[in-house]
Amino acid sequence: MSLSLIQLCVLGTFSFTLYKVLNLLLRRPHGIDLDGPDRGNWLLGNVISLFEGGIDYCVNIAEKYGGAVRLHGPYGETIYVSDPRALHHIVVKDQHIFEEPDDFIMSNQLVFGEGLISTVGEQHRRQRKLISPVFSTSNMRRLLSTVHHIADRLASTLAAKLPADGSHNEIDILPWLSRCALDGISQCILGYPSNTLSTAEDGAYTEALQRVGPLIGKLCLLRPFVLIVVRCCSPYWARKILDLITVPWLPTQFMRDVREMRRIAETMDSVSRKKIAEKKAAMEADDMISGDGDSILSMMDIMLKANSVLSNATKLTDAELLGQMNVMAFAGLDTTTSALARSVYLLAQHPRAQARLRSEVADAMKSSRHLEEDGIPSAELPFDVLMNLPFLDGVVKETLRLYPSLPLMIRTATKATTLPLHFPARSRSGADTSVVTIPQGTHIIISILAANRHQEIWGADANDWRPERWLSSPLAAPSETHGIDTPVGGEDAVSVSRRTAPILGVQDGVRFPGVYSNMMTFLGGSRSCIGFKFAEMEIKQVLATLVLRLHFSLPTERNAQGHVKEIQWKLKGFHIPVVKSPAGDGVTPQVPLNVRQVREEDFIW
Repeated sequence: MSLSLIQLCVLGTFSFTLYKVLNLLLRRPHGIDLDGPDRGNWLLGNVISLFEGGIDYCVNIAEKYGGAVRLHGPYGETIYVSDPRALHHIVVKDQHIFEEPDDFIMSNQLVFGEGLISTVGEQHRRQRKLISPVFSTSNMRRLLSTVHHIADRLASTLAAKLPADGSHNEIDILPWLSRCALDGISQCILGYPSNTLSTAEDGAYTEALQRVGPLIGKLCLLRPFVLIVVRCCSPYWARKILDLITVPWLPTQFMRDVREMRRIAETMDSVSRKKIAEKKAAMEADDMISGDGDSILSMMDIMLKANSVLSNATKLTDAELLGQMNVMAFAGLDTTTSALARSVYLLAQHPRAQARLRSEVADAMKSSRHLEEDGIPSAELPFDVLMNLPFLDGVVKETLRLYPSLPLMIRTATKATTLPLHFPARSRSGADTSVVTIPQGTHIIISILAANRHQEIWGADANDWRPERWLSSPLAAPSETHGIDTPVGGEDAVSVSRRTAPILGVQDGVRFPGVYSNMMTFLGGSRSCIGFKFAEMEIKQVLATLVLRLHFSLPTERNAQGHVKEIQWKLKGFHIPVVKSPAGDGVTPQVPLNVRQVREEDFIW
């Protein structure tokens, strides 16, 4: 086949899919009776402003127009929602009406397989029923020691880069936090022998996991075309089209990204299949560690053991097991890295809070403090002590509230309905409205950012990072404290104060339907984040370990032009930290901080 004929085929395929997309867009609903900002870009609308304007824009439009705002996107009019009652209907009461878009589900299936973020309906319910017990508190207790060893290795790796005289060194902590999160996922969740903190080279699977998140963000506009190709073509022709558009001589960056995504998907599929086959073979040969109370198994091991005793009608297929492995790895990597990076950055910004946290961890270690062989203190605390340290809990909750790793999520109304609001929003005429009519096919943007900063719920200082706000509030909603042991000797004054104080995030009985401390960070309903308990434990252990040994502060060194590095967080699906121009390029993800060994004056006694 000649080059010109191939180009003609590519052009024809593109034209056909574009025609289908335009056909789809022309049928999108219009006339939603809500106020909102000007339309913006003629093609992408003003939805793109959510990313260009960042956190401030996302929060300000909710404060200006209310908990339901009309936006314009490439799919027509879109509703931007942060009202608590509306979100309860979307993610809990009427979640069967507000489903994840077909192109989102299909794209996830192509990349990850049949995991939780790629399935709907009965298949999703069956998968979640099996997987939910895997993330139980008892399993978290078993895994904490593994997380602790990984966190210790991270602290030792950073400490090894510091001058012997006790002065600071500027270190980009982002890649090291990413490697820490990757090792946590690989060892605790997948049972994959990753040790990226100690090795200079990444394995094929870990390298694929590190690259898949950013590529998904780059290629999200491709999703409608993917959906059309899959629906209009047989698997044979869909693969032929993919072969055609990923030929190596197509030079554009977009095509290079498509080829890279295909390579990553194939790598994840190949390695996951091999790993699951090895685990199943070990189980059949009785080589796997027996599941007694003290055994440390990965979550995949636990899930495989649970699945093996189910009937054929209820157990997960090999394809579904493969999908769970890929999804759990992807879902826990960039989100945890983002939360850890933001937490350390905020502690560097707030040295008094850092000292208070360090002192709390050190105080908890006093009665049972032990030293490693090199004489370095270790923040190896019992599970209940770690999870109930008041200020550490406040730092983590406040960071996850203000800076959720996934700030926005999308749903589609599968049929016409109405959406009630607790706080009235502005209609097109400027009058208040408490009910919004939703045409079938309307896209809904769930603003986790705006919900977590809702001033009617969280107070006038909702946009301020203030971990202290959690100290006078109960640890969590009642459902979250189930299974947490009371400290030996009974409750202390802080515990009593928390138990008797109003629960934070609840006003006059109104709260958001989130599964974590009345905030929307991990969503709610049957599509909430299933691994939030593991994420919380991992973040707390890493922070406790780091602050006990290391001190962090913002960059101070000036470059040749006299500029000091200033970190800026961009909103690109995830929160992406970069160094602002002129000291940086404003593009490369990085979190450069001054790091040194902890000194006596870094504590508050």
